Amino acid sequence: MKATVTWKEGLAFTGLAKSGIPVRLDGDLTQGGQNSGVQPMEMVALGLAGCTAMDVLSILQKKRQKITSFEVDIDAPRSADYPNVFTSAVLTLIVAGRGIQEDALMRSIELSITKYCAVNAMLEKAFPIELRYEIYEDEGKGARRLIHQGTWRQAVQEE
Repeated sequence: MKATVTWKEGLAFTGLAKSGIPVRLDGDLTQGGQNSGVQPMEMVALGLAGCTAMDVLSILQKKRQKITSFEVDIDAPRSADYPNVFTSAVLTLIVAGRGIQEDALMRSIELSITKYCAVNAMLEKAFPIELRYEIYEDEGKGARRLIHQGTWRQAVQEE
């Protein structure tokens, strides 16, 4: 992949990759930026959550799950010392729909993590990544009821 970031002013840059969609990057005020764009470490976190979300949603749709809303929350604490790297990440997949099957979600997560999500494959070498999930039954008119929640665990193969 090729991409370019072009300086605009202060610490603000415009990033452009193959998609052709410009992304504004900037530092926060404490770094000398103007907080006018996404910070680079935010971009990394969004990349991890986005890659996982796209894979899992796509697989669930192929499994004909009736999804009405889907989001992935990420909590990625950073070290206190420079360069303030991520020390871990917890992704929580929040799926709502009608009759969502827990085993379908588990298989979708497994395929994302073990086969498709390049961002996860790269970052899991740097810090631990935990995947949690919540499944809600969509009861209409904005109401939903928690059906299942848990933590996805990769099967450990016996030697």
